[in-house]
Amino acid sequence: MKNFVSFKFYMLNEVINFLNESQSQLPLDLLGVFPELFLFVVISTLLLVGSSYSTSVSNGYPIMVKPIAWLSLYSLFLALLLNLNNPVNSELLFSGSLLLDDVTSFVKTIILISSAACLAVSLDYLKKERVHAFEFSVLILFTIVGTMLLISSYDLISFYLSIEMISLSSYVLASFKRQSAFSTESGLKYFLLGAFSSGLLLFGTALIYGITGSTNFGQIALFVAGLSELSLASSSGLITGVVFIGVALMFKITAAPFHMWAPDVYEGAPTIVSTFFAVVPKIAILGFLLRFLVTSFYDLADFWQQLIVFSSLSSMVIASLVALRQRKLKRFFAYSSVGHVGYLLIGCSTGTVEGITSMLIYTVIYIVMTLNAWTLILSLELESHGRGTYFTDLGYLSRINPLLAITFTMTLLSMAGVPPLAGFCAKMYVFFAAMEGSMYLLAVIGVLTSVIGAFYYIRFIKIMYFEKLVSWSFFDQISREKSIILGVTTLFILTFFLYPSTLMITAHQLALTLSI
Repeated sequence: MKNFVSFKFYMLNEVINFLNESQSQLPLDLLGVFPELFLFVVISTLLLVGSSYSTSVSNGYPIMVKPIAWLSLYSLFLALLLNLNNPVNSELLFSGSLLLDDVTSFVKTIILISSAACLAVSLDYLKKERVHAFEFSVLILFTIVGTMLLISSYDLISFYLSIEMISLSSYVLASFKRQSAFSTESGLKYFLLGAFSSGLLLFGTALIYGITGSTNFGQIALFVAGLSELSLASSSGLITGVVFIGVALMFKITAAPFHMWAPDVYEGAPTIVSTFFAVVPKIAILGFLLRFLVTSFYDLADFWQQLIVFSSLSSMVIASLVALRQRKLKRFFAYSSVGHVGYLLIGCSTGTVEGITSMLIYTVIYIVMTLNAWTLILSLELESHGRGTYFTDLGYLSRINPLLAITFTMTLLSMAGVPPLAGFCAKMYVFFAAMEGSMYLLAVIGVLTSVIGAFYYIRFIKIMYFEKLVSWSFFDQISREKSIILGVTTLFILTFFLYPSTLMITAHQLALTLSI
């Protein structure tokens, strides 16, 4: 066993050396997107290997789900190393279609780490749910490549192609449980509404291109900056184009009132897919939204701020009120995600450096809390046995599994914004940024909805500690991968207030980069 582990590390080192040598021989454009190219090669290879072996008569039609998942996980680790050691920085690639800077590097790092966490917790889930299609991990990798290209997009064409790459694979993932009519319904609903948002996106792109004569963000920014205040006010086509693209992006991040697909899709899709949807695509879209609005259309802030403020208020109010009536776990956390998006948009609505800084901090903390919460759901839920669906199924969890109950409690209190947990720090930064930007209404509504949110989170805690089960239940032992993720994320939630400076400084530097 020891020799095998040593061999694995030796091979990993050899692969890294080979990739570094290959990387040094590439032209600048390809060198900048080498992590994405590497993942594309991995996807093609895994498809060939999986198709060949799973249909091999001589090998007895082996199930390739677990090997492909592990190879995908190793590939994400290598892609993370390539991204961290990418020599290209602050460069425009492919004739200005893609941009690499500190912001893109940071967001890609967060995407790869959170994606690896989702794949890690999927190993046990795929085994328990008897998923035999190896394409699951390949589709996850395909979506990750789309998110990495999206955050690097500096052109409306590359932006559209990237977001469609994410959407097409997401439609398949949402309906991956083909034997479930509910899952198929959620995938179909996601596809139809997603097609509508793509239409809005294309129409907005056409309007912007027709008026500015360019799809490049830098050239669009120069065009908008050259307009007088009177011209800006009268450019209804340009404003309409920005609003249409903004609405399409609000749909993708499940911001109200464009969130109607989220509860049904999150509930109908496999739980591991819901976990992935709640974390990874939102990171890239939020990062792109900042670059799109702040970089290219900062002079139109008076117009797009109205959309962001409206969506932020709607998300906080609708989520806090509707979540009170939820009885199913996945629908509850779907509306919880909508509410957190509302808080995230508070920072974006200000358009200031402080607001962008608070939004980046909130994004990182939101990812950690969401990963923790959905991993807990995966740990408590066995869909094939019909458990873990309703709140009442977790009654008296404190006696069944005290450690899980305590972990869930800490996560829920953090989401509610109870000091001194990480969620409280995130909301505090966002509210202070709103007040500095004279967005007093957003800050007041945010505080009020946080109080309402604390009520339904505490109600959840009451069920775990004080409501008894009708029949006693026992849950399976938590896998090693889930235990590691739960341990790391819980430690972050509990100790963030002790060491907030690292994240704050990094977020502030990135905000300054976006504002230049």
